[in-house]
Amino acid sequence: MSLQQTIAKEAELSGLGLFAGVPVTLHFKPAPPDTGIVFVRPDSDKLLQVAAVAENVLPRERRTSLHNGSFSVDLVEHCLSAAYGLGIDNIIVQTDAFELPGLDGSPEPYAKALLASGIVQQDAARRVFRLTEPIFVSKDSASITALPCDSPDLEVLFEVEYPDIPGLGRQIYSFTADPDRYMAELVGARTFISQAQAQNCQQKGIGRHLTPAEVLVIAQNGKPVGNTLRYPDEVVRHKIADLLGDLALLGRPLQARIVAHRSGHALAHQLVHRLRHAADLQARKEKSLDQPVLDIQQLLRILPHRYPFLMVDRVIEFDGETRVVGVKNVTFNEPFFQGHFPGTPIMPGVLIVEAMAQISGVLFSRQLEHTGQLAVLLSMDKVKIRRPVIPGDQLILEAESVKVRSRTGYCRCKALVGNKLVAEAEIKFMLVDADPG
Repeated sequence: MSLQQTIAKEAELSGLGLFAGVPVTLHFKPAPPDTGIVFVRPDSDKLLQVAAVAENVLPRERRTSLHNGSFSVDLVEHCLSAAYGLGIDNIIVQTDAFELPGLDGSPEPYAKALLASGIVQQDAARRVFRLTEPIFVSKDSASITALPCDSPDLEVLFEVEYPDIPGLGRQIYSFTADPDRYMAELVGARTFISQAQAQNCQQKGIGRHLTPAEVLVIAQNGKPVGNTLRYPDEVVRHKIADLLGDLALLGRPLQARIVAHRSGHALAHQLVHRLRHAADLQARKEKSLDQPVLDIQQLLRILPHRYPFLMVDRVIEFDGETRVVGVKNVTFNEPFFQGHFPGTPIMPGVLIVEAMAQISGVLFSRQLEHTGQLAVLLSMDKVKIRRPVIPGDQLILEAESVKVRSRTGYCRCKALVGNKLVAEAEIKFMLVDADPG
């Protein structure tokens, strides 16, 4: 069993932001198990923070930025790459500016600071995501494919070739994730830019404080301008280092084989969104087979429905009072299959919607438990049935509370089979007294 890791003591790192050139100081701090990587910034009497997960990515050109509505931090990919490459699962990164330092353009200064602080194991197992189905994303001539892999480690095969830098030629590199290999093969590879792009950026006022000695500027002949290469294939090695930083947004180690061609941050973010969705589905499936949060006997004490109209078999997840996930196992013995339709059994769409309404009722029961009120169906909007549900399917039912007022409740629902969305709806309830007399 692989254990989670954090750093043993605090570490500090200072420099200038790559794009804006603003001075910034970072403090790396140990974090408890299951914290993940979190960026924080003290702001007067409160602490602003954003977790390094795909949902918090703010689209920006040529870099990875995080934003959660109240706080944003730019250029996090080299910091994330160092943490992922060294196998650090949990860490707090405190910053005093909106952009992380560019330093020498590689993850190496981050990795050295983290190594100097010491890496320690924690008393919690790693939540490794083992990919079981291929995922493919592409745009124009760029692509990334994530494939299932028997190896216990992440494997990456990356190919780059840029028409605007013809002298660079074709570079291919294969890497297997391992802290020692990361330090030996990738950590010093620097971010790069073509000479034409560098001139364009400086004309726009971006990175005016930088010189070719501080950034790897590649001329059309494939040679660095005013600089020297650290590796003969430094460009493709840096692309892999960046990709590891973006894969850190999965929030857990990945067991898969990645094959990438001319990919950048935007495409990697798309891939990680898909990976997080697949990981969530896998976790729910495991929970549905494990001990439920609420079993059928507990559900019967909450819901008034009975055979043949009870459409929830168990609850597998609660997120406070705002979200619930339940399961409906669909078998051929369901009475509605006798007439819908003989020879081609399909679960009626209205019953899928009813199942979503019932799981919403379970969610509202947590909020109304001590109020003496019941949630009664009021309306359904934006109802869409997207795929048929047949015997043998397992419906994963999700309901998220959007708004609860004194007399009404509103939630957003969806139903899935595997990773396929089969139905969705917005359902409103009227809150009535349980004993009107």
